Amino acid sequence: VLRSLGIPTRVITNFNSAHDTNINLSIDKYIDMSGKTLHLTEDSVWNFHVWNESWFTRGDLGSFYDGWQVLDATPQERSKGMYQCGPASIRAIKEGDVNLDYDSSFVFAAVNADYVTWIHYSKKRKERIYSDTRKIGKFISTKAVGTNSRVDVTANYKYPEVKEISFKITYSQYKNSLMDDRKILVTAV
Repeated sequence: VLRSLGIPTRVITNFNSAHDTNINLSIDKYIDMSGKTLHLTEDSVWNFHVWNESWFTRGDLGSFYDGWQVLDATPQERSKGMYQCGPASIRAIKEGDVNLDYDSSFVFAAVNADYVTWIHYSKKRKERIYSDTRKIGKFISTKAVGTNSRVDVTANYKYPEVKEISFKITYSQYKNSLMDDRKILVTAV
């Protein structure tokens, strides 16, 4: 419909798509002490999910958020009392601006939520035992113009995952760096 109105529109597929029902930006899995899954949340990870992007200006949010916007024709959650999703600015999603209107937090979670596993001891006590920050939002794709090739648009939605870099410094280098910054004096025993 949007294309027939002259609005640039394309289909987007997100693999490992998070469905964050409580909008806490994480997909929470609860287990008991024996490792059995407890069904305490409706959060889930779908193999994939498909939505549309359309290109338009955002007078309501400011020109910083112009460009591709997420519109989901198959929303699974209510937004402002209705089953709707979007238009959520791709720029807002990439920048983590999750407090904007039009479901930016829901779409942010779909592509960038943390996958967290908790041991549930009681109603008042739980312990986080695992967190995967890279599982969600893989191979976000659209179809290339004029061919059947896949175009990866993941970089439009999120910054590259940072690889952990381990490095070692000597204790004296650490001590000197603290003294240089006048943060704290470290005394070795």
